[in-house]
Amino acid sequence: MNRSVLRAMTLLKELGRHPGGATAAELAAATGLARPTAFRLLLSMAHTGVLVKTEGRFSLGLEVARLGRIADPYRDLQPHVQVFIDRLSAELSEATAYSIVTGPASLDLIAEAAGSYMLSTAMGYVGRDVPMHASATGKVLLADLSDEQVVTLLPEQLQSFTPFTITARDLLLRELADVRVKDYATLDNELEEGLFAVAVPVRDETGQLIGVLSVSGLDQRMKAANVHTFIEKLRTAADQLRTNVLGI
Repeated sequence: MNRSVLRAMTLLKELGRHPGGATAAELAAATGLARPTAFRLLLSMAHTGVLVKTEGRFSLGLEVARLGRIADPYRDLQPHVQVFIDRLSAELSEATAYSIVTGPASLDLIAEAAGSYMLSTAMGYVGRDVPMHASATGKVLLADLSDEQVVTLLPEQLQSFTPFTITARDLLLRELADVRVKDYATLDNELEEGLFAVAVPVRDETGQLIGVLSVSGLDQRMKAANVHTFIEKLRTAADQLRTNVLGI
């Protein structure tokens, strides 16, 4: 396998973690490459339009955006994830879902499955926008950001969906701090009355957030079954999803 290609791809992936761009020295340090090697590869990619070099900093170029529009990231992945989610819902008897992180503050729900109870949460969220502050999945994503980034993204007053929705940004920031410590998020009647949900992060080998796995159902039933049982099962499932399905 061509080492230069592997090194270039390593630099490209690392640069994806720097929306504002990065210097060759910063990228070399982050990837463990020698600075001259990193600089040479970065210049080559800039020459092809994959990267842009501005005042000593490199950033992703238009060619990456063009290729991204052509690619279908879920075509091969989604059927395998769906099989996994179907099995997980059968095991937990509640609705489960998996969302992929597509940006610093964006998610795509690619697989969901209903629970086995007659009284269960409704499906059909694939392709729909769910408010970040009023979903367990969204809280996991927001908790992966700094408070400064959250303040930039969200207004001081947030939209209310039920009497239990967190509508003050300062209160949401406190909950996100708790999510960072616990490494899971809950939703308790905040989007729809009677709806309870738990979500856990799915991370790659570097610790970067790549997806969120969640379970949801009627609040009284899930609380009576012990919420921590769902949390532990979701964490186990997240590890299995990462290694057995996503292959990372």
